[in-house]
Amino acid sequence: MTTISEHHKAATRAVFEVWSTGDLARLDKYIAHNVIHHDPYDPYGAEGLTGMKRLISKNRHIYPDLHITVEDQIAEGSKLASRWTATMTHEGKKVVLTGITIDRFEGDKIVEAWRCMDMLRLLRQTGAIADS
Repeated sequence: MTTISEHHKAATRAVFEVWSTGDLARLDKYIAHNVIHHDPYDPYGAEGLTGMKRLISKNRHIYPDLHITVEDQIAEGSKLASRWTATMTHEGKKVVLTGITIDRFEGDKIVEAWRCMDMLRLLRQTGAIADS
């Protein structure tokens, strides 16, 4: 069984940094070309690394000040769970999105990922749905 190392934790943090900086070329070092991304909000999830780059680029275009902070990381076997907080500006208003991503590693690269986000909170903050 593969054991997650500090290297894997750093790799995952580097991927989150790409979301904050837009430096897509860095992903080649950490993400497998055929990565499988499980996220119901990701229209490019089945497109591997290319799809991930498209998603990040699209989000950086919509939210150029997007910044993600990794709050916690927990590892077991070949998987690494990261709890994160994203901040960004939507129509002049700062909004916050929180989530958890679980990455599965083979060797030094992420080969599969699952993401769950608090979309209800984000939709309320952006005014897409009314507070109840």
